[in-house]
Amino acid sequence: MDDVWLILQILMINLVLSGDNAVVIAMASRNLPEQSRNRAVWWGAFGAVLLRCILTFIAVLILGIPFIQAAGGLMLLYIAFKLLSEEDGNVNVKQSTTLWSAVYTILVADFVMSLDNVLAIAAIADGDLALIVIGIAISIPIVVWGSGIIVKLLHRFPILVFAGSAILAYTSGEMVLRDPKLGLWLQEIFAGYEALLPALCVILVMLGGAFLKVLRYRIDT
Repeated sequence: MDDVWLILQILMINLVLSGDNAVVIAMASRNLPEQSRNRAVWWGAFGAVLLRCILTFIAVLILGIPFIQAAGGLMLLYIAFKLLSEEDGNVNVKQSTTLWSAVYTILVADFVMSLDNVLAIAAIADGDLALIVIGIAISIPIVVWGSGIIVKLLHRFPILVFAGSAILAYTSGEMVLRDPKLGLWLQEIFAGYEALLPALCVILVMLGGAFLKVLRYRIDT
């Protein structure tokens, strides 16, 4: 049952964090003829799978180093807040007119934009190879074929963004607690209360995101 819950978390994170990646693929290949466009998407998908495998396994290895997991947790907390606070907008991507320039654009963009996704999957899976493979397998079809669907879902159901952000914030707190050095230090300092950290991270992100949205609304009006 725990594995099912973890897979659902990974699915939600992929849905929320892969939107921009999917839009990048759509934008980069839109000016190609249909046959070349399909080939660009397939080659881009193949490269994306390879890149994500390498990045995820590197993330799993370095997260075992003292303080690295805590740093990753703080980075994930920032990503969770950014997800809630960022304004809607279009992703600016160079539209390619040749097959290989489109593939190159897709690979570079996927590498840069997948770091948050990879970090989240590695953190949630906590070194479980099967869950990591499932996470990567889930993310690729979402990115390749789901560009239009993802954008529509996130606009139609804003609660998905809040849910994804909450999962990221909770996971960030768990990462800090799992850090071999900082986690033990927190257990000594806040004995019995350190388990509240993930929930506090969620509250912090939700309040911070809501405050920023209200502030922007008042400035705009």
